Amino acid sequence: MTVFEMLAVAAAGLAAGAINAVVGSGTLVTFPVLLGVGLPPVTATVSNSLGLVPGNLAGSLGYRRELAGQRWLLLRLLPASVLGALTGAFLLLHLPASSFEAVVPVLVGLAVVLVAVQPLVQRALARRRSADAPPSRIGPGRLAALFAGAYATGSYGGYFAASQGVLQIGVFGLLLRESLQRLNAIKNVLTLAVNGVAAGAYIVVATDRVDWRAAGLVAAGSLLGGYVGARFGRRLPSAVLRAAIVALGCVAIAVLLTR
Repeated sequence: MTVFEMLAVAAAGLAAGAINAVVGSGTLVTFPVLLGVGLPPVTATVSNSLGLVPGNLAGSLGYRRELAGQRWLLLRLLPASVLGALTGAFLLLHLPASSFEAVVPVLVGLAVVLVAVQPLVQRALARRRSADAPPSRIGPGRLAALFAGAYATGSYGGYFAASQGVLQIGVFGLLLRESLQRLNAIKNVLTLAVNGVAAGAYIVVATDRVDWRAAGLVAAGSLLGGYVGARFGRRLPSAVLRAAIVALGCVAIAVLLTR
């Protein structure tokens, strides 16, 4: 990588860390940049997952106030997210690279659509509850549905991380009587678990597929970005962030289809 390319990767990591803490879908910033500097799709995905872990940690710590009273639920959802991450990582590493290259434009397209419609989902959730409504009791059936949702979104995140946070907020928002900020806090912790476990699996069994320079640059940027996003990100116009993410996602699709 040239110096300019290294700066671009670090800047993408910073933006992704901030976006993941507030909105989700930061991978739609880093993934096109990693493709643009010449990394193959699977290597870009593996290196990106490693690099985003510090940003996920910073974002989770930044939302620790919103995690108050959610320990019971997180302890029950984290195993599902971990199992899902291992499933997704296994699929990424054992399916042929050609299969990943064929399906990833579809996944990016799905992620772009999810980001674009997120305001509609948020408004629908807001109509179902007031921001200060007390949480309702979580019975066995709803807990099983939450576990399944955490496993499914974890599998998606372990295979391809883009917009797993949007999926998580959508699924959990339908099943939990919590404010969107508290849902976002849950999302940050579960995303940290998914990316951390997937990254560990990649290090153990697929070191040859990691571009350590790219992963390190994304990590440095995402760590700062996660802190900035958790501290100041709520003040940024979400519409601007969403438009940028959708545009970059379209760029990623174009790059993948013309490789």
